[in-house]
Amino acid sequence: MLTDKPFSPACERNREPIAGVIEPLFAGIVSVLEIGSGTGQHAVYFGARMPHLVWQTSDLPHNHHGIRQWLDEAALPNVLPPVSLDVDDARWPVQRVDAVFTANTLHIAAWSSVQNMFAGVSRLLDEDGLFCVYGPFRYGARHTSESNARFDASLRLQNPHSGIREIGAVFDLAQRHSLVIAADHAMPANNQLLVFSKADG
Repeated sequence: MLTDKPFSPACERNREPIAGVIEPLFAGIVSVLEIGSGTGQHAVYFGARMPHLVWQTSDLPHNHHGIRQWLDEAALPNVLPPVSLDVDDARWPVQRVDAVFTANTLHIAAWSSVQNMFAGVSRLLDEDGLFCVYGPFRYGARHTSESNARFDASLRLQNPHSGIREIGAVFDLAQRHSLVIAADHAMPANNQLLVFSKADG
């Protein structure tokens, strides 16, 4: 047992509710790119539950060691080692996938990086491809809970470019890149799971 693997309690808590939403969505597809795999916990959990998928992990290089520890221990043939993906780079290391998944990245990244993420995801997906986004959001400039308001304030103190995103701005951004909102699932701990579908064009 590897004892120095990174560990996220939030991943441990949210993985089952997320899986309950994405499993039926991903039942008929083959390839998924995860943007910002973080510790690697989501990748091994979802990869084990959905062995028909080829799950491509990705993150900035400094997170790769931890991701590989989780992948090496799980030894799942369908979960691929992390590739270096910076959403702000013009060229991504993946060319085409059936779906993209990301968790807890939109409130950490600068808005310009969120914009680049949606543009990049749109390039990767064919018509009807899926983009699933998990995390907290504001609705009508209001937080969904006091804890989210406190979390948002702490994020902005650490980095003024971070912060919980306004759902309307995210929907507008998605629409500009032919990503149509298909579902907005309320999740535990005041989070949401947004499902976008790539439209023709």
